[in-house]
Amino acid sequence: MSIERDTWTKPPFIANPALRWAVYLGVIAYFGWVGMNMPIDWERVSEGIGRAGKIFSGAFPPSFERSQLLIDGFLESLKIAVLATAGGVLLSIPIAFMAASNMAPRPIFYLGRAIIIIARSFHPVIVAILFVKAVGFGPFAGVLTLVVYSIGFVAKMLAERIEEIDFGQVEAMRAAGAPYLSTLIYAIFPQIIPRQIGLSIYQLDSNLRASAVVGLVGAGGIGATLANAFGRYDYDFALAITIVIVGVILLSEAISGIIRKRIQ
Repeated sequence: MSIERDTWTKPPFIANPALRWAVYLGVIAYFGWVGMNMPIDWERVSEGIGRAGKIFSGAFPPSFERSQLLIDGFLESLKIAVLATAGGVLLSIPIAFMAASNMAPRPIFYLGRAIIIIARSFHPVIVAILFVKAVGFGPFAGVLTLVVYSIGFVAKMLAERIEEIDFGQVEAMRAAGAPYLSTLIYAIFPQIIPRQIGLSIYQLDSNLRASAVVGLVGAGGIGATLANAFGRYDYDFALAITIVIVGVILLSEAISGIIRKRIQ
């Protein structure tokens, strides 16, 4: 006697076949319409292929002759990333408590969430342009930019962790008559410190990458060195800078990954 077993199949995202195919056709039609209406100058594209060939031919082999300039730019990026991470993390802690629904009254909660939303709403390059216009070219604009960038990520993730804490410990401290500061130190901080350490390490790694990008608009660091190399048509030096940036980011990613695994 054979026993037939039914095999489970994943149900479609849209159960109605007619509606499902209508959505598929609508998506295909939309992308086709976007592609047909995209203002592409094919003559300029063909000319750009030739210019790209000249750039790549001038970039090989990469030149490390001005290694001191490259090292100075990288060290400046490292300083920007470290200062921005320290400042961003310190500011993110009170903002995260403001944005945690189980810790702050509603007006403070909405204010904290508004700060996080504003910090996350703009790309670092746009913020860097604003700070360059406000405080001038240089690493200070880069630090301010990445402080805002850090708040947008660290404060949001930390606020979510605060909302997930075991609130029984907080209630026990309050029932024992402990003041607010003691409750923070002994009931809340021990539950969020591992996440905070992980977020800080990740943000340092992210800021190191971002410092190379914001430097392209004048916010200091290795990105400014790269922009200057392109401006002087030193494509071989620009390729050397790019190789160093990729190598440093890969190394920092590996180190931060090892540290995050050990603290989890």
